[in-house]
Amino acid sequence: MGDPKKLRKKYNPPRHPWQGPRINAEKILVKDYGLKNKREIYKSQSLLRNFAKQAKQLIAFKGPQSEKEKHQLFAKLIKLNLLNKDAADLEQVLGLTINKILDRRLQTLVYKKGLAKTQKQARQFITHGNVAIKGQKINIPGYLVNADEEHYIEFVKNSSLSNPEHPERVIKENKVELKKEVSENLENEAR
Repeated sequence: MGDPKKLRKKYNPPRHPWQGPRINAEKILVKDYGLKNKREIYKSQSLLRNFAKQAKQLIAFKGPQSEKEKHQLFAKLIKLNLLNKDAADLEQVLGLTINKILDRRLQTLVYKKGLAKTQKQARQFITHGNVAIKGQKINIPGYLVNADEEHYIEFVKNSSLSNPEHPERVIKENKVELKKEVSENLENEAR
């Protein structure tokens, strides 16, 4: 079993470190998703690789055990909201991309929900312990949010960010008001 103190890597780095197209693609992902480093990309790729490996094995094998594992795999992917509820084909598992997995991270969902102005700010809010899911404080930006947990993302009750008068929250409300004013001005000009 090994020594419980010894931590194991949860990812495999690229086989060749200096490939220009891969490096450029990783830079874009790091910038778009506000990742700390490329290690987070490698973790997501390893998770995606494991799903694809399991799907390939299930395609090759037939029997009651493979059907049971197939249902478990689909249940897990549906729970993570990576597949639709009506998904029944293992080819869809092979079609998953790294963007789908990165979109399910808590950091990305906090930003998309409008609780933070940028991806980096969302990461900061999470690591400082200001974000909770169903009242449970989560301080891991790479936490994969389940589909049923997505609606319960909020600020921690005793956090200063839960106050609607907080400067970071006011900016968000001002943006909504600016959008309304701009749309009203465009309607008035169109008349």
